[in-house]
Amino acid sequence: METRLLEILVCPLCKGPLHYDREQQELICRADKLAFPVRDGIPVMLENEARELTPTAPNPSTPI
Repeated sequence: METRLLEILVCPLCKGPLHYDREQQELICRADKLAFPVRDGIPVMLENEARELTPTAPNPSTPI
């Protein structure tokens, strides 16, 4: 994905910043906890195409 495109893309729901996950080929909105897919280098910025992010389990060695 082009860096210039990543600089201007925002979440279509909250207009917040997106973070590109190269491994999963997704654009992540941490505020809305959604992952938008990138297919063939094209971001699919539709809410109904996004998957919800599941909360990560706490690290047992990390004090709460």
